[in-house]
Amino acid sequence: MPVRPSRLNGLRHLAILVPNLEVCERFYVDVLGMQVLHRANEDLVYLTCGNDNLSLGRAFAPSSGVQAVDHYGFVVDSIDELHAWHAYLKECGVTLLDTPFAHGDGTWSFHLLDPAGNKVQPIYHPAISGQRCN
Repeated sequence: MPVRPSRLNGLRHLAILVPNLEVCERFYVDVLGMQVLHRANEDLVYLTCGNDNLSLGRAFAPSSGVQAVDHYGFVVDSIDELHAWHAYLKECGVTLLDTPFAHGDGTWSFHLLDPAGNKVQPIYHPAISGQRCN
């Protein structure tokens, strides 16, 4: 068996196709506070929280209606911060699927839908929360 290189450093890039690029970009920037990292062209924008990369691409074909990705998560640094995000997103009128809950291992999260119907999970995870990459 080949020797595996050094350990992977977590999931830091995700690329999704969305039916309305402009609406989704405004959601991730204005509501979730991400920044535009790079606009490759009118159909592709890269966003970041500072230590990650979310690629939003314009979907040119209609969706089959079956979501290929179950969900993806954004790490928060504390349980209090998780609750604050839940309250904020509720005030913004974002579709919330549940309220913050404990997973039984010290992890807490909740789920919401972005404007394209993707399930997003703000998550406090004691093993990775509070770590900041430059």
